[in-house]
Amino acid sequence: MTEQQSRLYLEQQGPIATIVINRPGQRNAISYDMWLELKRLAGEIRASEEIRVVVIRGAGAEAFSAGADITEFDERRNNSSQARAYSEAFDGALDAVWELDKPTISMIRGFCVGGGLELACCTDLRIAAEGSRFGIPTARLGVLVGYREMRRLLQLVGPGGAAEILLSARILSGEEALRIGLITRLVPADRLETEVYRAAQDIAEMAPLIHRWHKQIIRTVLLNPKLEGLTSEQEALPFACFDTEDFQEGKRAFLEKRKPNFRGR
Repeated sequence: MTEQQSRLYLEQQGPIATIVINRPGQRNAISYDMWLELKRLAGEIRASEEIRVVVIRGAGAEAFSAGADITEFDERRNNSSQARAYSEAFDGALDAVWELDKPTISMIRGFCVGGGLELACCTDLRIAAEGSRFGIPTARLGVLVGYREMRRLLQLVGPGGAAEILLSARILSGEEALRIGLITRLVPADRLETEVYRAAQDIAEMAPLIHRWHKQIIRTVLLNPKLEGLTSEQEALPFACFDTEDFQEGKRAFLEKRKPNFRGR
């Protein structure tokens, strides 16, 4: 494992994969090379038939991630030309997480700010420990949030919530983040890991094709709320489940009063 890979690495236990942001001494700030590595790991996860759920977490107890590594700004983001090149790595990583066809969970403890929060917004669920802190204080740095990140933020918290986060540049408490829909669940700090991995295991035991297709339908509705001009594949998708082995297994298991054994077929 290279030094760069050790800063962002993948663990797997059964059907659950965990991406660990491993720079606790820097509040898990993410460097340019780490964005590239995150995109690569997302591709590896997507190609795996064994992985059914993905957890993203920060190392240590102080932060999920403090976001992009500001110490790289002089080298990587000192002008608009550099910023465009940096954005290819940043957006590429976030898009790769957003586009994963498997359920994703952010396990949040401590600070989740800037690019760290934008990363968390790419996951399906955001489960946070009490005492965590959230914000995108880029207005204090003179930095804009881009279109892709803005779209995901708006989809979660709406225009009012986005304005509160971006214009005030405040750091929100876990209770405030839960109230505006920024996070999915707020749990006691000593229960965070148990709650996250219990949720991950529950999800992993359900039908993986249904999770994949639900994610597709969610994305379609978000991008095309009027459902105009759907392709033939999109029109057929809600009925595809009835032609799967998993549907037959789920039906049999329900009638036989046992846990189903879904195979993703």
